[in-house]
Amino acid sequence: MRTIETIITVLPDGSIRIPPQPDLKPGDHRALLVIEEPATSQTSQTSQPLPGLKMLDIPGWPVDSTFRREDMYDDRQR
Repeated sequence: MRTIETIITVLPDGSIRIPPQPDLKPGDHRALLVIEEPATSQTSQTSQPLPGLKMLDIPGWPVDSTFRREDMYDDRQR
């Protein structure tokens, strides 16, 4: 068994074109074809991932933040 990763072309009539694989022997081969959907769909493209939800801008930790034990606890470890 071999794994071939390649780009196929889907023609307007729905048929596919696969680039030649010269190292395969002529004849019938059993194959499994997995099609990855495009990252952005042309039919359902929205500005927000979930319409109707309010987007929040939450800043990250300050640049000078440290989480060392010495900075978090006093001399009595509290």
